[in-house]
Amino acid sequence: MSGLLTEAWDRISDRMRAEVGDVEYRTWLQQIVLGPVDGDEVTLMLPTRFLRDWVRSQYGDRLSALWNQEIPAIRRVELQVMRASDAVSPSAGPVNGGADTPSAPPEAVHAAPPGRSSPASAPADRVSDTRADLIAPLDQRFTFDTFIVGKPNEFAYACARRVAEKPSSVGFNPLFLYGGVGLGKTHLMHSIGAELSRRGGISVAYMSAEKFMYRFIAAIRSQSTVEFKDHLRSVDVLMIDDLQFLIGKDNTQEEFFHTFNALVDAGRQIIVSADKSPSDLSGLEDRLRTRLGCGMVADIHATTFELRISILEAKAAASGVVVPGKVLEFLAHKITTNVRELEGALNRLIAHANLFGRPITLESTQDVLHDILKAHDRRVTIEEIQRKVSEHWNIRLTDMSSARRARAVARPRQVAMYLAKQLTSRSLPEIGRKFGNRDHTTVMHAVSRVQELMERDTAFAEDVELLRRMLES
Repeated sequence: MSGLLTEAWDRISDRMRAEVGDVEYRTWLQQIVLGPVDGDEVTLMLPTRFLRDWVRSQYGDRLSALWNQEIPAIRRVELQVMRASDAVSPSAGPVNGGADTPSAPPEAVHAAPPGRSSPASAPADRVSDTRADLIAPLDQRFTFDTFIVGKPNEFAYACARRVAEKPSSVGFNPLFLYGGVGLGKTHLMHSIGAELSRRGGISVAYMSAEKFMYRFIAAIRSQSTVEFKDHLRSVDVLMIDDLQFLIGKDNTQEEFFHTFNALVDAGRQIIVSADKSPSDLSGLEDRLRTRLGCGMVADIHATTFELRISILEAKAAASGVVVPGKVLEFLAHKITTNVRELEGALNRLIAHANLFGRPITLESTQDVLHDILKAHDRRVTIEEIQRKVSEHWNIRLTDMSSARRARAVARPRQVAMYLAKQLTSRSLPEIGRKFGNRDHTTVMHAVSRVQELMERDTAFAEDVELLRRMLES
């Protein structure tokens, strides 16, 4: 019966993880230990009263339903706070083949996500579990060799190589990388971790700022903040990705600030990435912002056409699929803001070619990537239309939403409404609200009036068409 219960609990745990997600599962449910069965009741044990009460209120009914599905004879689930003498359930072992066991080296940077572990273990075991859980896996694809260097990112790349070769170099601690989404910040951070891991002898902890926050909160709830702090302050290199997610999280910022100081004072390396420079992260505490800016700050600019072509050529060559140059140029022109999305578009083309055995052409590219290409078509806003029309007819921007009815103001306003209807996906009521909370019938009248005038007045039609081309270019 014990083996049957263990297998049932493993399946239930997997179901719960799939339903609530990894983060929520690790925060609230991972520490559950399978207890004894008494008649139609199974006992699940948790380390603290707080965890027991939370799981009971949030997941109790679902756990009961899943147990009844697995073993119909079990109709009730009892949640208890475990005692020190409680034995650890066999189901509490890690599902990843031992990555969470004490034998795992503390410097391992590729620790797999933790399985169901026992909170009733000895303190040394809890420290080991905490270390394995804190360290996020590094993506094996992201290395310095696969990073395409161009003018927009060459400085950040050089700084990252320097830190990977000589951690804690004077002037490079902390290393702060910043830039827009999908420009290569995370790639460089993984590359540093991969290089340090390859050389060995250096303990590295990599995690997102969001994971840092969740693990800090979980440590408070499970009363293991000492282990949390001890682990982070014992590593040689700490890498925190997307620091902007700590904005507004005052307690987490304070903990990160103290960890930052402890590591820098001990001569350890810190690497941080964010979407803005330290001086522009206005939601961070001043003391943290100034400390982040005291090392090396390297920005990654938006990609150039040449860099995008280089990235696509390298990815295409690695895939072994022939991608015509005109297709690569087309993609580099169309997808300009996000390298990650650019690579994803190329991967989709290559997969389509492999699955259907068809060559990649410009026509097939437009067909396969129609949704991505449509999303990257220039989006015109009503505010932009109002500004262009006001400039063209030399009226004040405020006249677009004013109550003035003079023809010199009313006609440009009608043209702006017409262009808003033609160039945006906004509804008539939405357009009306942008023009001084006017009724949708006013917008309808403006659209029909402009169409009539364009048919009768060639010069007026040319003005409107010129404005359209300016807005769409």
